[in-house]
Amino acid sequence: MTNQLNIAMAQLNQRVGDLAGNAAAMLEWRVKAGPADLIVFPEQQLIGYPAEDLVLKPAFAARAAEQLAKLAAATADGGPAMLVGSIFVDDGALYNGIALLDGGRIAAVRYKHELPNYGTFDEKRIFAAGPLPEPVEFRGVRLGAPICEDGWLAPVSLHLKERGAELLISTNGSPYEIDKDDRRLEEVFAARVRETGLPLMFLNRVGGQDELVFDGSSFVLNADGAVAHRLPDWEEHLRMTHWHRSAGGWECADGPKALWEEHPADIYSAMVVGLRDYVDTNRFPGVVLGMSGGIDSALCAAIAADALGPDRVWCVMLPSRYTSQSSLHDAAECAAMIGCKIDTIPISPAVEAFDDMLSDSFADRDVDITEENIQSRIRGLTLMALSNKFGHMLLTTGNKSEMSVGYATIYGDMAGGYNPLKDAYKMTVFAISKWRNGHKPRFALGRDGPVIPDNIITKPPSAELRPDQKDSDSLPDYPILDKMLHALVEEERSVDEVVALGFDRDAVTRIERLLYLAEYKRRQAPPGVKLGTRNFGRDRRYPITNAFRSGG
Repeated sequence: MTNQLNIAMAQLNQRVGDLAGNAAAMLEWRVKAGPADLIVFPEQQLIGYPAEDLVLKPAFAARAAEQLAKLAAATADGGPAMLVGSIFVDDGALYNGIALLDGGRIAAVRYKHELPNYGTFDEKRIFAAGPLPEPVEFRGVRLGAPICEDGWLAPVSLHLKERGAELLISTNGSPYEIDKDDRRLEEVFAARVRETGLPLMFLNRVGGQDELVFDGSSFVLNADGAVAHRLPDWEEHLRMTHWHRSAGGWECADGPKALWEEHPADIYSAMVVGLRDYVDTNRFPGVVLGMSGGIDSALCAAIAADALGPDRVWCVMLPSRYTSQSSLHDAAECAAMIGCKIDTIPISPAVEAFDDMLSDSFADRDVDITEENIQSRIRGLTLMALSNKFGHMLLTTGNKSEMSVGYATIYGDMAGGYNPLKDAYKMTVFAISKWRNGHKPRFALGRDGPVIPDNIITKPPSAELRPDQKDSDSLPDYPILDKMLHALVEEERSVDEVVALGFDRDAVTRIERLLYLAEYKRRQAPPGVKLGTRNFGRDRRYPITNAFRSGG
């Protein structure tokens, strides 16, 4: 029986489906862990998380087992044992689990008991639930190993305590949400420590995977609830923790306590990390986007420059006859401040050609939103042509307020491969634009100092598709609209409940109607990083054909 343990926490990124690459990375980090007795990796680190229906392919599960066996064999060298998350096939059932690899073999396997089935998670559709897990014996120490949701709820940890666990090691794939890092520590896992009287290690991954982004923010709590370690957010990190057994049980020696980002810095960093990993993992040389002179495209360009470096960002101004000189100036100034390339391609020739092409068909119809949408679709077509020719991924720039009410043109400004602002309401766009002009994330690749001209932030938003157009012509002012939308979307309130908050009934009824009508557009929209609790994607799955209206 040992009275000392050195446990390394490997807060890592991953690549879904890259089984050999993920295994090789774990072995590299094992070498870095040096004298550790045990190195711990996040949930499903071997296969990448979430692998979704990839795990249902028999060949995928078989290759995961092969790589796990190779990792186990590597521990025959006498170096650190490994606690590795993967998938396991047992008696025909598929499990989300972890394996303790030690002495050249798979020493123990435990399966996840609590399968989350809400928001972004649908594990009950994919995995079988394991039994309440027993502790794992390691060097004479009984380790409890709750896997992600197992630690978010009480039963597994309490069972492990009853079965003799001496400390808890919780491996996680916990996606970022606003204020979630503090909630994990102060509410959820602090509760597990109070309930069991055991110290606890919480290990999370970092990096982006499609709509999800993982913020790390791992930590260690001693049995008295005191924080012994806090790992940085957003960055890969290896932390050695030193444990000793006393009369009162196991205790972790005090270590560094990183400061985690506060709001709205965390939102901006989530956008940067999500975009960076999406572009780099899918091997795009860079991004291209339409630069309108408005705040949404300016912020997207700034995010892209911080994620990829200014030299990989290509902005294109696509003016029509309604584009103001002010917008042309603002777009050019913003690109110069960011340090990225900007080109100008006027769309007037194409607009005139479409007017001529459709003149007979439209002869008995008044000019309306159709002509506005044609302009947007010409811009989308032009940008997609540049993307096809040069390989840059096209960014879309619509915010959540617009996407909620359908104020985005399908096959126009919605065309593209990824949208950093997809889950950011318009007022959030304003807030983080102002923040970025005075700050920069520590890992950002863009320029220091302001990157968005003040005029872009302060001028009234406009699509500039007709003379003197402003968003407020047909929508409530954004401070009002966003509060309505937050109540309708994030809080799932009815029209009556939103009206009771002090809003006009006719306005709320109209916004709810627009919200439901736009579902077909959102179903065809590109992915974008999840920020809140109800993003338009994995969190919120509404039918396109839907006659329900809570306002009657």
